[in-house]
Amino acid sequence: MAPNSEFRHTTPLELALAWGFVGIPLTWGVIETLLNALKLFK
Repeated sequence: MAPNSEFRHTTPLELALAWGFVGIPLTWGVIETLLNALKLFK
């Protein structure tokens, strides 16, 4: 395939923002779930 000028590369800032957009809520959800699960064992 020939190079196509329609495609552009993702910048490191865009990549970091995308990971943060997904990773922060995911991490928060996992922590909250673990804290609630620990209540079962007290």
